[in-house]
Amino acid sequence: MDIVIGADKGGFALKQSVVQHLKDAGFTVEDVGTLSLEQPVDYVDAARRAAQLVSQGSVGRAILVCGTGMGMAIAANKFKGVRAAVVESVYAAGYARKINNANILCLGGFIIGPAMAGEIVDTFLNTEYLEGFPQWRIEYLSQQMSELERMESENFREI
Repeated sequence: MDIVIGADKGGFALKQSVVQHLKDAGFTVEDVGTLSLEQPVDYVDAARRAAQLVSQGSVGRAILVCGTGMGMAIAANKFKGVRAAVVESVYAAGYARKINNANILCLGGFIIGPAMAGEIVDTFLNTEYLEGFPQWRIEYLSQQMSELERMESENFREI
């Protein structure tokens, strides 16, 4: 599995477009739901399924889609090691990866169209953490990531 993806009813249509985009690009996609509008999955359940896989290290990155992306991000960020970011632009997708090392991309199906979603997904998947920064910035951002990991260890309990 290369990418895990999930959506609620509000993100279903955009998720379907993103799944096709990923498959066209050669990715293997595991879809954790919603698989049909007749049997929608709540955003919390879709986020849980994807975030658990990222948290456990079974997959490196995931994509979640709901109406705004915000509910998915809130739910996914409840898991240790998950850094879910709501993204509405290509620029933000790049910086979510290179500054924050985001590993879950959250999109808003009511906000972003399929073409823009494809560009955002490509940027998110093709940008590496700390890419293109001078050494002093890499050191600073690495220290910040270590501090976030320390905070997470203090405040998240193991499941």
